[in-house]
Amino acid sequence: MPAAEGVRLRVKTRTETRTRRIDRGERRHYHWAVLSLSLCLVGVVLLHVWVRLQVVRMGYALSTTSKLESQLEQERRELTVELATLTSPDRLEAMARKRLGLVAPEKGQVVVLP
Repeated sequence: MPAAEGVRLRVKTRTETRTRRIDRGERRHYHWAVLSLSLCLVGVVLLHVWVRLQVVRMGYALSTTSKLESQLEQERRELTVELATLTSPDRLEAMARKRLGLVAPEKGQVVVLP
């Protein structure tokens, strides 16, 4: 039995068993802390990505709005010129003479009211 002599069995005492349980509890607490921190980190990363996507989306919306504003400003300028042209006294007089056959009044046709 020389091989059996080299094997020794050790019996754990109650305090060693309790110490091991405390170590398991600490390990479990450590795992929960790591899991909580990991979840917080994932949450922060997802929040950052969401905010960046919102910034990009708002940039596109701002760009589109700016282009629309430029187009509307150009259209407003064109309509202002067209309005000035259509309401020009010379043009109105020419249209009255041509389309309606109106002529300038003669001396006796104008009556001035007091």
